[in-house]
Amino acid sequence: MTFKKMRWCVLALLATPLLVAAQSPVSGFMQGKGRGSVVVSFSTEKYDEVFLVPEKIEGVPVFNEVETNSFSLYGTYGISDKLDLVVNAPYISTQGAATDATLADLGYENERKGLQDLALHLKYRAANIDFGSSSLGLLGTVGVQTPLGNYKVDEGLQSIIAIGNRSTSINAIAAAHFQTESGVFATAQGGYSFRSNDVPSAFISEFKVGYAARRFYVDAYVAGQLSSKDGVDILQEGFTGVFPATRVNYTRVGASVFVPVAGGFGVAGGGSVYVAGRNLGQSTAFYGAVVYSF
Repeated sequence: MTFKKMRWCVLALLATPLLVAAQSPVSGFMQGKGRGSVVVSFSTEKYDEVFLVPEKIEGVPVFNEVETNSFSLYGTYGISDKLDLVVNAPYISTQGAATDATLADLGYENERKGLQDLALHLKYRAANIDFGSSSLGLLGTVGVQTPLGNYKVDEGLQSIIAIGNRSTSINAIAAAHFQTESGVFATAQGGYSFRSNDVPSAFISEFKVGYAARRFYVDAYVAGQLSSKDGVDILQEGFTGVFPATRVNYTRVGASVFVPVAGGFGVAGGGSVYVAGRNLGQSTAFYGAVVYSF
């Protein structure tokens, strides 16, 4: 399948919000020189159970349940046929459901919101190997993510609803992308995220399968993170109330769909859920997006 025929399909991979969906910031497809896209997305997720150590608990401490809504501006541009630039900047609003009495007693608030982190990634296709009508692409990505807003993470239990971890991270990812002429594809990627401050660095991975046709795209994926053992567990030995310093692991599954509309515009949507984790909420997320390609 040529890039021109797959143009709409490529954009579907760009429409998933990075924070809430917990997917990799890059896909296995390349934009092509001079081509690009802009994606405006909205996502929402909620949880009232938390993966703690040694077991999952019902109810979020202090806040009972947490809902996170995110508006994200995502763009990608093909610097060359082998090199893409990817940019993402989300605005996050996190709300708890603590009672008025609890808020008054602790001096807390039920909401935190603001700009979160700016992410910049360069994706390079190192090789493309043909197998008859199918092909295997080998790619590498280097990126940086750093706080864009002035949000806080040092407010004690109030930081349960912080909008980020206020850490600068450098991510290095390797990926293999296999696609067939019929439109079936599979992408496997893995790498390491080096993080500043007290935030533990982590191995990150994702495996995705899907179908990319001229007028329709669908995928399913499983994404994971395994933090270094330098992190601590909430309410366990070594925990000092600094939530970014916790050891966060997760396995999340999800699916996405994309349909073109007209004039370079298309719409996308999807959902995901954490099925296992450590020191995070068991949230279910949904998203929708408008995509414009040029």
